[in-house]
Amino acid sequence: MDPSSTAFRRRIAVALAVVALLFPLATGLATAQSVQGASGTIVVDEGETVDGIDGVAGTIVVRGTVDGDLSGAAGSIRVAETGRVDGNVQAAAGTIVVDGTVGGNVETGAGSFELTDTGRIGGSLDVGAGSITVDGAVDGDVRAAADSVVLGPNADVGGEFRYDAETFAESPDATVAGGVVEDTSLRGDTGVAFGSDLAPSWVGSAYGVAVNLALGAVLLLAFPRFSRDVADRVGGDSLRSGGVGLLALIVTPILLVLVAVTVVGIPLALVGIAAYVVAIWIGSVYGRYALGSWVLDRLGRPNRWVALLLGVLGIAAIGLIPWVGGLVDLLVLLLGLGALALGLRDRYRGGAGAGSDRGSVVAD
Repeated sequence: MDPSSTAFRRRIAVALAVVALLFPLATGLATAQSVQGASGTIVVDEGETVDGIDGVAGTIVVRGTVDGDLSGAAGSIRVAETGRVDGNVQAAAGTIVVDGTVGGNVETGAGSFELTDTGRIGGSLDVGAGSITVDGAVDGDVRAAADSVVLGPNADVGGEFRYDAETFAESPDATVAGGVVEDTSLRGDTGVAFGSDLAPSWVGSAYGVAVNLALGAVLLLAFPRFSRDVADRVGGDSLRSGGVGLLALIVTPILLVLVAVTVVGIPLALVGIAAYVVAIWIGSVYGRYALGSWVLDRLGRPNRWVALLLGVLGIAAIGLIPWVGGLVDLLVLLLGLGALALGLRDRYRGGAGAGSDRGSVVAD
């Protein structure tokens, strides 16, 4: 069999695996009866009905109807004026805007939260945020803790409005049946209980281990020789790899900002940002693989698959140690990112480290 055709078919298979791996991170629409999982965008369109939303996304928008609960985390969450959530909203996001109707309770943690004049919450509102604006209707009680809390002119609260804020503004036209009470004990006791209500704390860690193993397997299958070169570079010249990784981590965002200054450069900067994020992920996985390879090489039992498993699981375990875990994770990222950058440079220059992966098979 022609080695080049074998390599080509292998690359195609790996490409399909990458698509399958990253597809949940791409933009998706809520077309099923219930929405779960990770997505770039989750949208319930006007006239559409789903049983519930439980996911992680860049953006969650409800223009239609959610019969059950909305829970999860996102960059931004919006219940549009035409949108309705019949159950509870329990979420964390950078920004949360409720223009529509929520039948149950709302428990959120956010950078900013706004209940507009068209918004209505059938239950209670419990929110912790940087800034909070309540200018709609809440049938139950409100507990709000933020740097800034605003009670707007269209606010209509059926219960008590209890707040803790550095700055508080109340419109004389606001209606609060149970009265307004300042409670300095609220901070740290409002919003979403992370890691318990949304999901057990181990779920995020397990997901991280799974996706890192999946990406590592893709890299080892597609580029066995290059992957081995990266691991050898980390083990043989770790100081240089770490230095280049640190340089790449700091300088690349600066260059992208400079490119984005011009209108023409904005598309290039967006592509560069995407490539930068992917490179960081690949570099972190390569760093884990390199650590596992280094340990097995010292034991005289090299095996790329065991090395990947050992590295990913080992760093995940160390990550559970406060302070130390974060430091080790950063160090592994710098080593892997630097070795990746140096390896790509050698490939581009056609240097000693530029051996082709075409048709190669590494039997470990």
